Amino acid sequence: MRTWKRPHGRRREPVGRVSLGKVLGMVSAAVATAMVGSACGSASPARPGTSAGAEIPAPSGLPGFYAVPRTLPSRTPGAVIKSAPVADSAVHGQVYRVMYVSTTLQGQPVAVTGLVIVPTTPPPSGGYPVVTWGHGTDGMADKCAPSLQPTTAVPLVNSLLDQGWEVTASDYQGEGTPGLLPYLVGGVAARNTIDIVRAARQLPFAHASNRYAVWGHSEGGQTALFALHIGASYAPELRQVGVVAGAPPSQFNLIYDFLKASPYRYYLIMATAGFNVAYGNTQAPLGQVLTPAGMQILPVLGQSCSSGLKQAIDAKPLSDLLKADPFTLPAWKPLLEANDPEQFTTGTDVPLLMPQGGNDEEIPVASTQLLAAHLCAIHQSVERWIYPGQTHAGVVPVYGPDMIRWIADRFAGGPSPDPMHPTGEPGVQTSTC
Repeated sequence: MRTWKRPHGRRREPVGRVSLGKVLGMVSAAVATAMVGSACGSASPARPGTSAGAEIPAPSGLPGFYAVPRTLPSRTPGAVIKSAPVADSAVHGQVYRVMYVSTTLQGQPVAVTGLVIVPTTPPPSGGYPVVTWGHGTDGMADKCAPSLQPTTAVPLVNSLLDQGWEVTASDYQGEGTPGLLPYLVGGVAARNTIDIVRAARQLPFAHASNRYAVWGHSEGGQTALFALHIGASYAPELRQVGVVAGAPPSQFNLIYDFLKASPYRYYLIMATAGFNVAYGNTQAPLGQVLTPAGMQILPVLGQSCSSGLKQAIDAKPLSDLLKADPFTLPAWKPLLEANDPEQFTTGTDVPLLMPQGGNDEEIPVASTQLLAAHLCAIHQSVERWIYPGQTHAGVVPVYGPDMIRWIADRFAGGPSPDPMHPTGEPGVQTSTC
């Protein structure tokens, strides 16, 4: 996540065997495939290990569970398509893979996969409180789906389960299911992350309550902010008690230069393709942003996860791949602004926590400071915790125990801002509004 600015020294390269039109068509086809056709009718909750209808085969290398019905059994967000228990002795709960219905930005039903993890303790009256996790950047391809590895899918999962909280974790649209992930399109990931809470409530063996907290970090921090933004209107039957957005990206118009000179410059190619997946070629035309060489590299997005993408994209100078600053393009600028939390115009009555490492190498600390100031100005309750010396990912286990206490206070109906002071390490810088 960095700043969008025009690269210099652009060099044209021949497209070779992969034509511009062919790549555009390939990405457009991914969008069409992700919008699986659906039929009207009600869906009953699926039993573990069950599914219905003719299916699109699971992607190569993935278990058969990831086969998607050609016709979805319901258009209702949160409807369960199928579920299956997964044995994982390292997790302090019963793990279920789920496939459920969510919606695209255009309101079309789409199949999404993820995990529902149920505590071993008896459910309280009203069901388990739910913490729904928004994962960070791991790629855009099917093989990157976190639900493939339940042990590592959710940081601190056992600490959450040990509180008696149910944990849900969406793969997001396009990871584990047809098409590419709409990377950094906040509304898509937020819907996916809320709808898996709805799905958990459809599973009779999950005993999920209607009360939930959202936690995400990095890309998932943006997801969490958009879940905060849309939660009340998108899922009014659920009660969102608090949101934790760790190191969320914002100020998209400022971050490009920072990314361009960083080891994370491949995020820019991911974001360009991700917006095209979500909005289509008419609204987000790839040819305006990418050079022919940039178009040629797009197939790797469906083949590799983060480390492979970094290696493939770093093999060429970024100036060979990008030809325009999207913020100078009339088609692209409003899309980027629509997915920037800095552009929110109204706050909510749901408490927000933003923790971050003081030595964050991916999201500048000044960026979350500006974001917090903006959110305070629109009357959003915000607590921001900066942990000195901690990196972008390294801060998560450090702020984890503090965050768990904060979430516990939200489920208990405690005051906001929370009077607790984080103790994960000495000298945590705090601000509230």
